[in-house]
Amino acid sequence: QVQLVESGGGLVQAGGSLRLSCAASGRIVSISTMGWYRQAPGKQREFVARITSGGTTNYADSVKGRFTISRDNAENTVYLRLNSLKPEDTAVYYCNAVAKTITAYYEGNYWGQGTQVTVSS
Repeated sequence: QVQLVESGGGLVQAGGSLRLSCAASGRIVSISTMGWYRQAPGKQREFVARITSGGTTNYADSVKGRFTISRDNAENTVYLRLNSLKPEDTAVYYCNAVAKTITAYYEGNYWGQGTQVTVSS
């Protein structure tokens, strides 16, 4: 199994910034993709950003130019820098990893517990 632990959420005013971190641990052989999703109250979970082990990134249109994803492969950690935050960015942000463990034949899809980001207007 893979454990994902997020940190860095909080309350910030509109226009402010935050940095989220997510550290993966466990009997990990490799992690191909790490990413972030978010879920606002009453809405479905949605994609925010992802990064491959090679550094290729993808972003949701709603966050392009404001959020930046990065990754430390040696530490199995992914970061999300959130700039120019808007009230509509308020959500629980979940870390995601597609990883292979020692005991698994195939890659598995793993999720963290989530960290709350609240943006006040």
